[in-house]
Parts: sequence; C-alpha cells; structure tokens
Amino acid sequence: MAVAAIPPSGQQYVLTSGDQCAVVTEVGAGLRSYEVDGRDVIDGYREDEVCPIARGQVLLPWPNRIENGEYEFEGTLYRTPLTEPARHNALHGLTRWVKWTALHQADDHVLMSLVLDPQEGYPFNLRLDVDYRLLAGGLTIRTTAKNLGRHAAPFGAGHHPYITVGTLIDQALLKMPALLRLEANDRLIPTGRLLPNRGTPFDFLELRPIGSVSMDTAFASLIPDSDGLIRVHLEAPGSKPQVTLWMEPVYEFLMVFTPDAIPDVARRRRSIAIEPMTCAPNAFRSGDGLIVLQPGESWGGSWGILR
Repeated sequence: MAVAAIPPSGQQYVLTSGDQCAVVTEVGAGLRSYEVDGRDVIDGYREDEVCPIARGQVLLPWPNRIENGEYEFEGTLYRTPLTEPARHNALHGLTRWVKWTALHQADDHVLMSLVLDPQEGYPFNLRLDVDYRLLAGGLTIRTTAKNLGRHAAPFGAGHHPYITVGTLIDQALLKMPALLRLEANDRLIPTGRLLPNRGTPFDFLELRPIGSVSMDTAFASLIPDSDGLIRVHLEAPGSKPQVTLWMEPVYEFLMVFTPDAIPDVARRRRSIAIEPMTCAPNAFRSGDGLIVLQPGESWGGSWGILR
C-alpha cells in the first residue's frame, strides 16, 4: 500500500469561519494561505511546494538580517549560520524550517508552539507561541515569547505575508503611514541614516499607485491611528478588492518588499510583502528596536488582516 506523501510544510491546519479560510503549516507555523469568499488575500504557495521567498513565514527570534551572522551581546561574540550566503548575512531567524506543535485547535483558530533550545550562535532558551484566529473582522495573529533560560536573551519578532488584491502591484494603490525609511547598503544592511519619505517615491502617506517603485526597504516612524493601531492599506484600481493590514505599535518597523527579481517570473510583482517587525534589520548588532528578555520575562504582540 502506498504511503501518502507528507507535504513539505508538514501537517496543514485548515481554519474556517463563514466565508474565510486560512491554512497554517506545521513547519515554521507559517500562514500558507488566507482567502475570503474564495479570493486570495495573501499570495501564498501550494501544499506540494517548499515555501518560497519566506511567503507567510514567522521570523523568530529575529526578523530580517544579521550582518555577517555575527553579533555581540553582553560582552560575548556569537556567530549564527549564514542563511543568506550571497550577501553573507543570517536571515529571518531560526524557526522557519522547524516543526511546531499545535497545542490547541478549533475550526477557527490554532495555537502553534515551539521551545527553541539553546544552540550555537543563539544559546538562549525561549518558549514561542503563535495564535491564529479567524474573527468576524478578519484574521488575527498573536505572537508571544518567554525566556525560559537563566540569562537575558536578545529577541525580535517579524512576519512575512505577501498581500494581493488580484492585480500586479504596479496598478495597486498603497497607503502606508511611515515618515522615515532606513538607508541600506548593497547587502541590505542599514547604514544608520534615516531618510524622510515626504516628496520621494517612497511617500505613501496618502493612497496612491505603487507604479514602478521597487522596494526592499525598512520603514520607521510609523503613525498610529486614533485607536493606537498602525494600518497599511492596499487596494486595486476602482477600490475593490482592498486589504488592510494592522499591527500593534510594539511592531515599530515595517519592511516592504516588491518581488521584482525572484526566480519565479510569473510571481514577480504579483503581490507585495508587508512585514511587521519589532526591530530594524541588523538589530542584533545595532540595537535598533532590540528587545532584551530577562529570565522569566514574556513579550507579546498582535497584527492582523481585515477581511
């Protein structure tokens, strides 16, 4: 008898609520798909694919890059694997390709959990949880971390959804409440300079077409709405469909990536990655937004997508 093949992303946790459907993966606790009324809200990937270009992945215990995979923390130098060898960087943390455990599951939510054991380059012990919930207003994702070890631990959190409104992003309209962006070098490591967005091609304080703008850019000085939440809005020409991504202000940075030169030509500029991040790229070296979890201390933050 033939044995059914295991999907590359492991067990698939299908969440449904009304006309909403989301799929969360065992490998990496990522968001493989999210649909509303049969329409893709995120540009995910097939069940038989290995997750490409971080689609829907959770980025822990750091998002984005560590230059040379090296950082100093409390007087000790650590070296992590170079997972972006072409740029000689450590990229997007340590949990993307690890199998997580579903602690609780119902029709409309799943709680994914992982104990990140001490390892070379990151000798810290964290309990990590990512809770996905379909609510009447859309999808909410809450991430928590607790330091289980005896020593302080550097930490950052991020997420990597690709948002789609069914058109090439050149025609889509974007509103993003960011006053500044981080200048970066050719390895996409911030130089330390903050650049104003007003009056530049990166000025999306008001809703306008993305056009040919290319971004692999970290944004800062994010402006919250009156309720304290930060919202990024994407819509198709003619105003429908439209998608709003929101995040709590613990996410102080926003990485925006337009997939211009990815290997899969058919997927280029089909969607835009809008990535909530608690810290800047290279924060383990610069300290920009870095969270330090003391022994026994917990952190939590939520973001989501309005239906």
